[in-house]
Amino acid sequence: MQLVSHTIFNQQFILSPQRCLFWEAEKALIVSDLHIGKTGHFRKYGIAVPQDVFKEDMQRLLDQITFFKAEQLLVVGDMFHSEANKELDLFLRWRNDIQALNIHLIKGNHDILKADWYANANIIVHPEALSLSNISFQHDLASSNQQIEANKYIISGHIHPGVLIKGISKQSLRFPCFYFGTQHAVLPAFSRFTGLAAITPKKSDSVYAIVNQSIMPLTPKGGNTK
Repeated sequence: MQLVSHTIFNQQFILSPQRCLFWEAEKALIVSDLHIGKTGHFRKYGIAVPQDVFKEDMQRLLDQITFFKAEQLLVVGDMFHSEANKELDLFLRWRNDIQALNIHLIKGNHDILKADWYANANIIVHPEALSLSNISFQHDLASSNQQIEANKYIISGHIHPGVLIKGISKQSLRFPCFYFGTQHAVLPAFSRFTGLAAITPKKSDSVYAIVNQSIMPLTPKGGNTK
């Protein structure tokens, strides 16, 4: 598995092709848009989405927690997709196996479960944002009315960013990506059962495409933000 380092405010972050970040100083694995329960939601309404999609996502997440020896999991919104279903019962079993892991959820627009459900799952919920050191986590930057402070950097999710890579004979493919601007970043959706929203980076931005098990820097700046 290829890993790539990116620095924000002298803090070291490791980018994984499994669509997550690891923050070394905080021993925190950072993910966004897991949409747990989405495949169960689709099956409930007669769309035959295999449950293996959910199982593979949860196994990938556990593998990354174990690989990085993470002590906390920061979920930048849309951890869950909708109301409770059988897949959320399976999640509770998964959670029971890693009780020592602290899980923080910055609520997204899909996180509509009741407060007691999160409490039962031992998930610490932050309604709008979570700040650690000079890094702030918000699900949807566009919906925030707060101004980005000069000494703060925001990591968000929500849009499921993707980038178009053109090949020969006018062929092109779209891949999920990490986006790092001068003041904020957007994480790829952790779940593979999501769409992609095309982004158009500026020259000052750093963008890393996720291509199979590799991370491909697409902008010359790469590797450092402030």
